[in-house]
Amino acid sequence: MAFQDFDKIQERVNAERKRKFRKKIIIGSVSLLVVVAAVIGGAFAYVSYEKGKNNNNGHSQTANASQKPPVSAAQSVKHASLDQIVETLCNATLYRQNCEQTLHENAKNDTTLSNPRALVRSTIEEVKVDLDKVIEKVLGFETKSQEDKDAIAQCQLLVDEAKEELAESVSKVNETDVKNFAKIVPDLNNWLSAVMSYQETCLDGFEDGKLKSNIQKSFNSSQILTSNSLAMIKSLDSYLSSISNAPTTRHLLESKPSDQIPSWVSKEDRRMLRAVDVNVLKPNAIVAKDGSGNFTTINAALIAMPEKYEGRYIIYIKQGIYDETVIVDKKKVNLTMVGDGSQKTIVTGNKSVAKKIRTFLTATFVAQGEGFMAQSMGFKNTAGPEGHQAVAIRVQSDRSIFLNCRFESYQDTLYAYTHRQYYRSCVIIGTIDFIFGDAAAVFQNCNIFIRKGLPGQKNTVTAQGRVDKFQTTGFVIHNCKIASHEDLQPLKSEFRSYLGRPWKKYSRTVVMESTIGDVIDPSGWLRWEETDFAIDTLFYGEFKNNGPSGEVSSRIKWPGFKVMNKEEALKFTVRPFLQGDWINSTSSPVKFGLYEP
Repeated sequence: MAFQDFDKIQERVNAERKRKFRKKIIIGSVSLLVVVAAVIGGAFAYVSYEKGKNNNNGHSQTANASQKPPVSAAQSVKHASLDQIVETLCNATLYRQNCEQTLHENAKNDTTLSNPRALVRSTIEEVKVDLDKVIEKVLGFETKSQEDKDAIAQCQLLVDEAKEELAESVSKVNETDVKNFAKIVPDLNNWLSAVMSYQETCLDGFEDGKLKSNIQKSFNSSQILTSNSLAMIKSLDSYLSSISNAPTTRHLLESKPSDQIPSWVSKEDRRMLRAVDVNVLKPNAIVAKDGSGNFTTINAALIAMPEKYEGRYIIYIKQGIYDETVIVDKKKVNLTMVGDGSQKTIVTGNKSVAKKIRTFLTATFVAQGEGFMAQSMGFKNTAGPEGHQAVAIRVQSDRSIFLNCRFESYQDTLYAYTHRQYYRSCVIIGTIDFIFGDAAAVFQNCNIFIRKGLPGQKNTVTAQGRVDKFQTTGFVIHNCKIASHEDLQPLKSEFRSYLGRPWKKYSRTVVMESTIGDVIDPSGWLRWEETDFAIDTLFYGEFKNNGPSGEVSSRIKWPGFKVMNKEEALKFTVRPFLQGDWINSTSSPVKFGLYEP
């Protein structure tokens, strides 16, 4: 990479110049600039640009005005710098040729795009422009069935979601200078990872056939652009971190042992999370089926919630079974729902694929608004094993927390769809792929139970859906218990069960410091439909698990499977994996590091 070994190369360049020119070297000469630009891939030019912008209204070339280089030489430096910047940014991408072509075209059309940050921003903007073209084309396809029409309508909504997050990304890049760029990298990775998921979910909504094939081709360019954007952000962040003397925010270890609450929760929220007592909670609304509250349904309480509310809005839901489809939309931010217990306050439904409803829409409860929190509640889908895919909850709320909650269904119980999620002391019950999706999610101190499904079925705890290696998504099961549910216990020898299988090409799941019961097959992990799909691109890791099936000697021998050491495991603890400064010292218990000393 062009950024590597700069110090050593610079020493050689200076020594050579000293030998040739003795002490007559002209500081900052054009030839030195050319050498530096060629060596460090435009990085030095970028830093000079940012410094010059503050002193010269953004015109980095004026910084060398006193040297008065020949016009032709100055132009040569400019072109060399752009070429090197593009080469360096695109070097690590999966689609390098496309990346270089995009950046050169963007720079040609906009002469202000002369530094890495601006070029990265232009690529993110290009994704949004491309998605507009894609959805226009998709809406123009001929559809013969209602299912296809519904899938296209869903696709349009998902593209709108993607465009919102792209706009957020562009805005963040615009308002952040180089010095603070590292601070926004977690958000950029989070949003762009979600954009990839939205595009993939659109495709998943169609049955295999000509229409799906045409739509897949339409999305190809935007998927490539999104992947390149993620890769370039990583390249730029790595370099800026390497030359910065500022303390990094990427901690692998806590300074002291901690069992605390996620950091994005305020002090007032911490106090609220310590108790379910209504007098302590001081809820904004109370839901009670018996009429003793402000509302008798959860949806009625949500409708009454102001769209703009300063602080955290709390809805207390008294015990009862609430048979309703609940959607906490994106406008309902910083919402907390607290129940009387995960088996007392239950939201239930029975939508399923068997009823001709797409998996995405079968969820009993949907959490979209940023900062959603739930405590002491149950989420259930009662379609049964015959219903096949039947989601109890779909979560795409960024920085969401679930404490002491219960998620119950059979296939596809918990759809951890997108963004950053934290589950603590929850119970999750299901059969096939019952924790699935493409979020960055940590499950800590949870009880995960495999139940009895249909005869002949194989059970899989996870089906993680990362589609690109630069996405910062994956599932981490940490200090959990994985065991057979009471209905499977006497029959567990009749059902083969596994920790997971690869739903998408770069599926990533880690199980560490957990107790794995004998319900799990010694091989640990299952192929996707008995093929070699993704076995060399996935990442399945285990670290210091125990229990009857915690032993790894009989695990599968795939290239993507790894028995991790401590240093590797630390990367998947709450702080680094979820960019854990949004899980700070609050009071919902959370373990930032490993449990072992």
